[in-house]
Formats: sequence, structure tokens, C-alpha cells
Amino acid sequence: MGVIEDVYEDLDTDVEFEEFEAAVEDKVEQMGGLADEETAAMLIAHELRDEEADTIADIEPGMNDVKFLGKVTSIGDVRTFERDGEDAEEGRVCNVDVADASGSVRVALWDDMAAAADEELEVGQVLRVMGRPKEGYSGLEVSADKVEPDEDAEVDVQVLDTYRVEDLSLGASDVDLVGQVLDTDSVRTFDRDDGSEGRVANLTVGDETGRVRVTLWDDKADLAAEFEAGEVVEVGDGYVRERDGDLELHVGDRGTVERVDEDVEYVPETTDIADLEIGETVDIGGGVIETDPKRTFDRDDGSEGQVRNVRIKDDTGEIRVALWGDKADREIDLADRVVFTDVEIQDGWQDDLEASANWRSTVTVFDEGAEASTGARGTDDERRDGADTGLGAFADDASGAGDESGDATTTAGDAAAADSSGGGAATATATAEEVEFTGTVVQTGDPVVLDDGQRTKSVETDASLRLGEEVTVRGAERDGTIHAEDVF
Repeated sequence: MGVIEDVYEDLDTDVEFEEFEAAVEDKVEQMGGLADEETAAMLIAHELRDEEADTIADIEPGMNDVKFLGKVTSIGDVRTFERDGEDAEEGRVCNVDVADASGSVRVALWDDMAAAADEELEVGQVLRVMGRPKEGYSGLEVSADKVEPDEDAEVDVQVLDTYRVEDLSLGASDVDLVGQVLDTDSVRTFDRDDGSEGRVANLTVGDETGRVRVTLWDDKADLAAEFEAGEVVEVGDGYVRERDGDLELHVGDRGTVERVDEDVEYVPETTDIADLEIGETVDIGGGVIETDPKRTFDRDDGSEGQVRNVRIKDDTGEIRVALWGDKADREIDLADRVVFTDVEIQDGWQDDLEASANWRSTVTVFDEGAEASTGARGTDDERRDGADTGLGAFADDASGAGDESGDATTTAGDAAAADSSGGGAATATATAEEVEFTGTVVQTGDPVVLDDGQRTKSVETDASLRLGEEVTVRGAERDGTIHAEDVF
């Protein structure tokens, strides 16, 4: 047995010996005598081994013929097409999705293989596939040269009728997923390489296992405008791709997004504001305590951009969030409870941390008004007014709440009337009522502002207080401000 036969015998390949031997001879000739038959045979064997895909996730566009195992998860219809040339026979193709534990890929079967698939292939069968990977219309696909069932092989993959977010894997196709809409974006246009215009939009959906960005292409992009946050939708016939390290669920020509009458719970896992560090990309949430108007600016390329700042507070601290682009148009009001996902933590104004919500981020308003659990500070103008801007001020029934501040206002009004008729003592008593108030410091300086989750109070004090510190103040309250004599 010669050296070429020895190398071939050690090689696990579907390539015939005659083809292997011819490749070795070509390699010897190409190298101009720099390699003998044994070296050339080993080089060819190495090239063949390089195309062995251990898993479907190892397959990449541009590789030569690859060989892999996969379990059939779906079988498409056989389609016909016209080949070039007057005497050319009609072509046939059938797309089959196969998967292993690492992911899924679409395999294109041509002509006789397509007919055989239509008659003999079944979902759940394990196939040994050899073919050429390429970037297809719906992502990576393999154009099959040879496909045969392998009854002895086992592939550990579960064929799902309906996916959850945690079930998604790179390359999966024919994905049906039900989730709650968390955020939507407007339609954007772009120029394709062939000069045509493409359209794309995104929405983000979540379920009890996580969230995923859904990318809608071309005619499907208009679907993003049909849904609102909080609605439950079913994505049908989607396929999974990766972008910037994250999985996305894409919807093309065959895909659908429809509103469904189902209950889906999404519970975000957020990072405490006190634990944030510069450079992180995180999810944060809290109650809105400050809102600023939207501002526009000119970009370097001459286009106009927009940004809006809001400030949120959780149990550990507070942070300003910059909403860029379409995010600036979101309806976010004082006392809303919001969650921002995939925000970048940056060094903000006056050395404070700032969260930046860009195109990747989502903005979800979960509760509004009195349902939120954190206080509302208000706009800069409202804070200067010195009025009570607690959550009660934003609740639908705030006017009838009858809380302490409401009682004090009534008493003050009665006292003013008494003063006009000679009752000055009553006025002094009403406007200098001694009160005790416990809350979290949400603003330092002059005045200090405390928030107890229901109301905010302005406090005049010489005590040195820190943001986030919980304190109790006692003193006379005049014109809505507590003049603290004791702070503890």
C-alpha cells in the first residue's frame, strides 16, 4: 500500500479515493516539487478535516463542503423554478431545517433529493449532510450535495411547537413565540447593495424566561406600528440571528406577528442604581421623579437629532436617563414606573452617573400614577414652586385624598379669612403647625427634599444630609416647607 493510500485509510471522509488521489497529484504539481506525495496527501487530508463541522454552530458562510449531523425539525414544500437555457429542465428545491444542540440551519435539497424529501423524509429523522454553506435570503443555509438518513446516530435536540425566549438558539427557524410587547420602534429605511431600498423596524417582546428583540423586514416593518406596549403577540415563522453578541428573532416574507388573547408575564431583572458602574450595559428601573422637555440638536452630518432626560429613583438611589432618537418621543410622566433595558452607564453632568438609552435600549412603562412605588420630584419649575409633588398629586383621585397637606391647606385658608376679621392668632397657629415627617433624601441643598413614597416635602435645615439617606425631621411647617428643628 502506497503513502497516499495510508493517509486516505486514516481519513474519515466521504470523498472517493480516486478524487483524493487526484487532489494529491494536483497539490504536488502546484507546489513545484516542494512537497512529495506523502506531504501533499497530509495537506489534502488536513483541508478535508477543516471542513468537518463538530456542530451546526461551527458552520460559516464561505467554507467549502461541510459535513454534519442534524435532526429534521421542519420540511418545506417542493417548489419549482425555470433554469436558464431553452432546453433546460425544470428545477425543484425543498428547504429542510435541521438542528443539533448548538443551533439550527436550513438545508436546500435540489431536484431528485427534493422529490425524495417530499416522499420519504419525516420530522425527527437524523440526517448526515454534506454541502456548501452560503448566506441565503433568510440567513445561513447549506446547499446540499449529499444527504442520507443515519438511523444509528442520536442528536440531542427537542423539536418545539412553541418557543420561549430561553429556548431560542442561533440558526433556529420556523420559530413560533408568544410574548408581551415591551417596546416598539419606528420604520427605518436603508440602501441595499443592489440599489433598492430596504425597510426595517423593531419591537421587543418578553415572557417569563426573558426578552428578545424582534426585527421586522420590508413589508413586515409596518407591523411595529400596530402594537402597543403591554399587548401580547405571537411571532410566527421567525428565524434566529445574532447581532452584537445578542440573539434576535427576525421576521421576513413568511413570518407573521399577530395579536393574541393570552396572558404572558414578563418580570424584568434590574440592577440596583447604587451598584451601577461606568461602562456597564444594564437594565434599570424605578419611579420617575423628574422629567425634562425634549430638545433637538444638529448632528455632524447635518441631520437633526433629539434627546430627552428623565430621572428615576429606586430603593437604592437615583439616576438621570438620556433618551435618544425615537426614545425621546415616548410618553413618560411623573410617577410612572419604568424599566430601561440595555442602557449604557456613562459619566454624566457634575460627575454624576448617567444612563444612555440608545437604539438598542427598550423603554417600558409598567405602572402609572398612584400605582408607582417611588416618589415624583417634578420638573425644575415645579420644584421651585415648593408645592407638594408627591404621588398623590398625580393620582386620579388626588383632589379628594384628604391627606395631611390637604388639611393644612384648608386650615390655612380658614385662618386667612379669620385674619381679615381680626383673628390673627388663628393664622399664626395654622401656618406654623409643628409636624414630623420621615422620608428619603431625594434632593440636597436648599431646600432639602424628602420623599416617603406618597408625598415629597421641602425642608429647611443646616444638617448635612446625603442623597438616599432616610431621615426624620421635626419642626414648624410654613407655606409648604418644614423648618426643621430636629433631624434624626
